[in-house]
Parts: sequence; C-alpha cells; structure tokens
Amino acid sequence: MGLTMPELSRFFGIIIRMFTETGTQHHVPHLHAYYQDAAATYRVDTGEILAGALPRRQQRLVEAWIELYRDELLEDWQRVNAGEPIQKIPPLKREE
Repeated sequence: MGLTMPELSRFFGIIIRMFTETGTQHHVPHLHAYYQDAAATYRVDTGEILAGALPRRQQRLVEAWIELYRDELLEDWQRVNAGEPIQKIPPLKREE
C-alpha cells in the first residue's frame, strides 16, 4: 500500500498535511500538523487533538485555521478517500 502526504497549507512555520493511503480508509476525518520537531493529529469536525502535541501558540493557530476552513477540509477529506487530488487551502494570515 502506498502512502502519500499532500500538503494542504503552510502558515507561520506550520505545515498541514492529509495522509492518503491506497487500499485502506481512515474512519475519522483528520489532518496532521507539523511545527519544527513537534507534530499533532487533529479531528477536522471538532478540531480536537487526537495524538501528539504542538506548542500552545501553534496549537491555537491550527485550531483557528481548522474552524475557518472546516468545510474545505471536509471536502478535501472526501477527495482523499476517493483517490482524487486535494485542493490547497489558504494559509492563516495575520490581521493587518
């Protein structure tokens, strides 16, 4: 089985990816967030951490981003499970 990790977005040093694994299907829509040496897995529907940990500030940024783009993330989850390419999602930006 092949495993790919397409990048959904990148902001403030955080990289967001969604795993695609051919031949199997994940049950809960989730994404993986990476910041320096830290990594965490988040549920898309609730924003809760399933595994791992990020520094508090980065955790809050990822949670805010998930809340802003939940619908788009769920659409990408459907694409991933259908074997289709994901759509990139805009990064979180600083307020001007």
